Amino acid sequence: MSDEALRSTTVTWTDPSTTASEIRRLSGMEYLQRLRDRTLPAPPMGSLIDAEFAAVEPGRVVMRATPGEQHLNPLGTVHGGFVCTLLDTVAGCAAHSVLEAGVGYTSIELKVSYLRAVAPDGRPVTATGTVTKAGSRVVFVDAVAVDAEGRTVATASSSLLVLR
Repeated sequence: MSDEALRSTTVTWTDPSTTASEIRRLSGMEYLQRLRDRTLPAPPMGSLIDAEFAAVEPGRVVMRATPGEQHLNPLGTVHGGFVCTLLDTVAGCAAHSVLEAGVGYTSIELKVSYLRAVAPDGRPVTATGTVTKAGSRVVFVDAVAVDAEGRTVATASSSLLVLR
């Protein structure tokens, strides 16, 4: 392989341990609002897929991420893992938005259905996560990802265990 064919990307992030105390003392909504407003640094995974918040409300989170050439699969379309990661992120954030301070969560199930390929056209994919039931032990979230034309590219349902 020639050097001209090689590509690279640089990802930078803040050490997540520097904000660990914030996540314990803020409610989920407060924490997500600070991430949205960039008064707290993005978590490393958010930096990796270059995701940004478009909306943060109790029980609903919208994020955008623009896939790049580094996210392509061998067929030349955006790898499903990129879309899955974006859907998992908005689902987790939507669940987090309804939790009080000091309460965490973890994904216990994620089902993704892919409906159409995402073209590597330099335009963002927008994902919305919406809490459908916020139980005391499990939070259920539905998520949808759309392309720049507003066409649904994937849907997801997620169950997240509440960690008290």
